[in-house]
Amino acid sequence: MGEPTVVVPAYNEADRIEEPLEALVERYPVVVVDDGSTDDTAAVAESTGATVVRQPENKGYIAALKRGFQEASSEIVVTFDADGEHRPADIQRLIRPIRDNELDLVLGARSTIPRPSERFLNALTRLRVDVSDSGTGLRALRRSLAVELNLDTACTCGTFVLEAAAKGARIGEIQIETQAVEKPRGVAWQHGKQFFDVLRYLLVR
Repeated sequence: MGEPTVVVPAYNEADRIEEPLEALVERYPVVVVDDGSTDDTAAVAESTGATVVRQPENKGYIAALKRGFQEASSEIVVTFDADGEHRPADIQRLIRPIRDNELDLVLGARSTIPRPSERFLNALTRLRVDVSDSGTGLRALRRSLAVELNLDTACTCGTFVLEAAAKGARIGEIQIETQAVEKPRGVAWQHGKQFFDVLRYLLVR
């Protein structure tokens, strides 16, 4: 299958994105989707050797993910947050069950999930799919699955996994460690709408 394409959605991450990208591009093809940043995110990303795709305006995390899936050329795609929270060393562990044809989507499950609203959405998701971290930003999946996902909700918490399950994907997770990152964590207002989207997936699909 070769190495996966690593898709990195990024919005105003010029101060944090260089270090993780430098580690990633040493081994993997990397596609950074600059989501209409107003800082030097795109320039910093290009300086590392990553492929940079620019969204003309800020369209949000999900739109950036979908653009990255379209741009990826490998059979396996890995999503990776731009802020440096994830460790590139975990990627090989995530892709192994896909290469071995055991799973189609592998989540990098964090030991700590900071927001109570996200923990609540996880609990709802587990009514259908037995995973502990449905909102992680570190995932590995088959590109054929990735490009089929509609991802038509406010964020990916719960619904990314539930939509993949509805399409028959075999889903699992591997525990990962995250790296401490200094960044503001505002209130995730989108989780209010996401609650109803998760219910929709649970009740209708």
